[in-house]
Amino acid sequence: MTDIRLYMFQTGRIRQREVNIKLGAGQDVFYTPIPWFLITHPKGNVVIDGGIAVEAARDPKGHWGAVSDVYWPELTEDTGCINAMQAHGFDPKDVRYVLQSHLHLDHTGAIGRFPNATHIVQRKEYEYAFTADWFAAGGYILKDIDKPGLKWFFLDGPQTDGFDLYGDGVIKMIFTPGHSPGHQSFLITLPETGAVLLTIDATYTMDHWNEKCLPGFLTSAIEVSHSVKKLRMLAEQTDAMVVTGHDPDAWPSFRQAPAYYG
Repeated sequence: MTDIRLYMFQTGRIRQREVNIKLGAGQDVFYTPIPWFLITHPKGNVVIDGGIAVEAARDPKGHWGAVSDVYWPELTEDTGCINAMQAHGFDPKDVRYVLQSHLHLDHTGAIGRFPNATHIVQRKEYEYAFTADWFAAGGYILKDIDKPGLKWFFLDGPQTDGFDLYGDGVIKMIFTPGHSPGHQSFLITLPETGAVLLTIDATYTMDHWNEKCLPGFLTSAIEVSHSVKKLRMLAEQTDAMVVTGHDPDAWPSFRQAPAYYG
């Protein structure tokens, strides 16, 4: 039987201005790590997000277009999710599900890469990706998302909040809109480590988690605030280890693959 383990990976980083991460901050250059996650499970392995699509390593401007003038990806092809997994001995065919926190350009690296995978996302997020408001449209690279032959499974907001992927309490999806309309976070419960709360972009950094600032990109400040409060309560209830989305100070403190949490 496959052990239940959580592996943390990183597809490089993004160079941007601090104000794009922390609303109201300055114009200093700010580098954010781009995490993604693999969970091994006896019912089938699970990838969360997959980081940046490997095409952005080959041709950032060509793949991301004008948005790369604001957000510049710094990664190499070997950190792409497929290459990184294979380098650590994992077979892409063993991935049963790809879970999408949301569909922004730094979270779509796994879509269409795994031949046996069903992709799970909030329906609201998927629909918004194709009809985004003008200020948000640049965050969605449709050629990463709109691929032929994909198997999608859609969740429907509050009605599916806390969706338990395998029905065993290991992987639960928590509806946390605000950063984007259909954003979701993940509560992972491991045999030895216990609860791990992957907030993803519901909280970019610990400053955001501690309610010291709003994220530099959002679709609803009210929803962001409510989602942070919800996650903080959930972390308290479960005594969870909190992993925020893009904190350059906190991220290095976590075990990186091939190390893992079990």
